[in-house]
Amino acid sequence: MNATTPARILGIATAAYGAAVTVRPAILLRPSGLGTGAEPELRTLARSVALRDVLSGIALATAAGPRARAVAALVRVGSDVADTVVFGHALKGRPERGKTLAVTSGWGLLCLAAAVYEHRGSIPVTTRGAGRP
Repeated sequence: MNATTPARILGIATAAYGAAVTVRPAILLRPSGLGTGAEPELRTLARSVALRDVLSGIALATAAGPRARAVAALVRVGSDVADTVVFGHALKGRPERGKTLAVTSGWGLLCLAAAVYEHRGSIPVTTRGAGRP
């Protein structure tokens, strides 16, 4: 597997999820307990978040070089951290909170892991462990 494969797969998955939520906001709203998807204001908010995911996912999937992919991954991780903080506050005391935070945190950690994996894969083998007997 190429060192860029995990980041590219996560980018495609993020963009696909964002596209799905853009078309059908209830995909995000119902499981998170924020609404049914029938509320116009919540649909607008969900679509805004979803389009952010589409764009950041495309950036992560198509970034041309390691530095561009690292920036795209950091944007993706930052978005997931922001989602975790905002949803954590908004869902205080609600049963959906734990599941929602697991998803937002999980995606952030996966994107961070993919960036670290690519970075470690780009380090020449001869320099790994240099200076160790």
